[in-house]
Amino acid sequence: MGKATGFMEFNRKNCSRENPLSRVNHWNEFEVPLTEEERREQGARCMDCGVPFCQSGVILNGMATGCPLHNLIPEWNNLIYLDKWELGLERLLKTSNFPEFTSRVCPALCENACTCGLNGESVTVKANEKYLIEKGFTEGKIKANPPKIRTGKKVAIIGSGPSGLASADILNKLGHNVTVYEREDYVGGLMMYGIPNMKLEKNIIERRVNILKEEGVIFKTCINVGIDVRYSKLQKEYDAIIVAIGASKPRDLKVPGRELNGIHFAVRYLTNNTKRIVGSQFNKGSDILATNKDVIVIGGGDTGTDCVGTAIRQGAKSVNQFEIMGKPLKSRGKNNPWPEYARVLKIDYGQEEYIEMFGHDPRRYLTSVKEFYGDENRNVKSLKTVDVQLIKGEDGRMNLKEVENSEKIWNADLVLIAMGFTGVEDYIANDLGVDLNKRGSIHANDINYKTSKEKVFVAGDARRGPSLVVWGITEGRKVALAVDNYLMK
Repeated sequence: MGKATGFMEFNRKNCSRENPLSRVNHWNEFEVPLTEEERREQGARCMDCGVPFCQSGVILNGMATGCPLHNLIPEWNNLIYLDKWELGLERLLKTSNFPEFTSRVCPALCENACTCGLNGESVTVKANEKYLIEKGFTEGKIKANPPKIRTGKKVAIIGSGPSGLASADILNKLGHNVTVYEREDYVGGLMMYGIPNMKLEKNIIERRVNILKEEGVIFKTCINVGIDVRYSKLQKEYDAIIVAIGASKPRDLKVPGRELNGIHFAVRYLTNNTKRIVGSQFNKGSDILATNKDVIVIGGGDTGTDCVGTAIRQGAKSVNQFEIMGKPLKSRGKNNPWPEYARVLKIDYGQEEYIEMFGHDPRRYLTSVKEFYGDENRNVKSLKTVDVQLIKGEDGRMNLKEVENSEKIWNADLVLIAMGFTGVEDYIANDLGVDLNKRGSIHANDINYKTSKEKVFVAGDARRGPSLVVWGITEGRKVALAVDNYLMK
């Protein structure tokens, strides 16, 4: 779609960013949008490629490529180019409940599968999506549209993350009475508290939640299902229950000294910071601050990057980020062909800011933490690492082996463990009485999303394991249709 020769006439142009040395002084988003004309040119770069892998959402070599929502990307790219943005917005909203979320925090699976990227730079799909939805809000096109008819059926949704919100949106539009339970004081799940404000400003979430409220969705915050409200009560009150609690059990690092003060899970650190920014009165425990501290981040993923960016803004003395795997290649390897998701080195915002401030990348690859050391007050003060290398075993698999005499001691006043998540928290699953799989997720297929418990369904990270916001929305849409089918038989 787009202009037939657009990909040859126009180069990819990304949104500019506020200077790193400036933006580290605040907690706001820092991208500067393109002009209307520039955005139309970016829409024009979309090729009439025939087979748009960008919207495929398939699994290749164990990783998703293309949009799991199957967004009609070529269609709305073409409409941007033709200056028919209202029609483009309409096509976008056919498949996506919350483009304002995915256009900010999605790793752009679509762009990795873009045909333009096969022999050049991909189309700016993510930024084009953001343009459409934000123009829709600015021009007053995104409004509450309550259902005209109610079915009388009642659905409880446990969790208000992307999966919970998407299922609430769909089921409410279908006329069911939807109540969402959230244990925190603000709606949004990990999008609210786990993703820093500079990536997703919280007024963006509140803007959408207010629309859902106007449409009839009921939100009950500060209610922890499994503790404050038991499943037995919900089972009597509702015709169906959707569990969308995410996979919030963090993966721990079990080495000597782990019990020392000053060692925290990354999600707790990020949550603590966001609660302070939004003025939450629900901030349990004391503040966790990196101010004037030597900070160690264990984990090289997006959450680790968020910790780096947050620590910088809090005034950390130094930040080092440890990754146990090797440094990615600068371009696709032979074992990572297009349209697979590109496993390549990227400089994300946190590393970019650190490089600008301190002159070097904070990341240390092939590094494993062996032990923590504390002072007389049981506060962490340093840690020991060892270098590792990847060795191919007899079975063909790559194994990690420690390098002799490579131990090193690092100053560490604050340690943040960002090693991912392992599954759902036990107390909710135990209260519901649902079966778990070997990965610690709630067992259900991706056809009807039913759990082992009558009228209880599950979707999102709680079912598929730790994943992306776009997958949460995708499963929220699907479980909503499954529940509707169950209710209306």
